[in-house]
Amino acid sequence: MSERYTVTVDRDACDGVFACLVRDPRFVEDDDGLAGIDADAAEAVERTAANVTATFADDRIADAEQAAAACPLDAITVAEGDDE
Repeated sequence: MSERYTVTVDRDACDGVFACLVRDPRFVEDDDGLAGIDADAAEAVERTAANVTATFADDRIADAEQAAAACPLDAITVAEGDDE
């Protein structure tokens, strides 16, 4: 069953450890050497200086939650539903 959720990377907290990339291939290294989200894998991606937020509607929320849990800096949050 598909589920709508958002994934946010706090760019200020991220230090480029990339434990998330091992848990969920939708996470990528961005041009600044920080964790980002593959725009082709998401419904929408919004990037600001402080955050990258992606919206998904699929059955892979557990993968995103595992990536968030693996982040030693707690730079990733996963929220069910739409934040809009």
